[in-house]
Amino acid sequence: MLNKTLLVRIALPLIFFLFILWIIFLAGSANYNYAFFMVGSIPYGDKIAHALLYGVMALLLNFGLGFKTKQFLGLNIQLGSILVLLFAGVEELSQYFFPSRTLDMYDFIADFVGVFLASYVSNWFKKV
Repeated sequence: MLNKTLLVRIALPLIFFLFILWIIFLAGSANYNYAFFMVGSIPYGDKIAHALLYGVMALLLNFGLGFKTKQFLGLNIQLGSILVLLFAGVEELSQYFFPSRTLDMYDFIADFVGVFLASYVSNWFKKV
């Protein structure tokens, strides 16, 4: 049986990833709800939401992976952050193929900013 810490390290990132997939599904189906309209009514709300969602995902995944790091482009980067950025890049590029979505590099930049800030916070948690 899994111990509680391992269960939390698996469950938190997985549940949040499923939440992001649900948001992507809603956006792809053009089935906007009140939350989409509320975020859209805030100046730069979409970009803030991207940074928050992908930043939290990176923070949770870094925690889940025990803050492991890998060499990437000559930098020592947390594995969870790399995985989240790869997912964000694929998800952003896939929007080209959906008429209800818009490929926007500023969304990816917001994703990157969120992941970068989460990595910084992850490093602080790692030291504690």
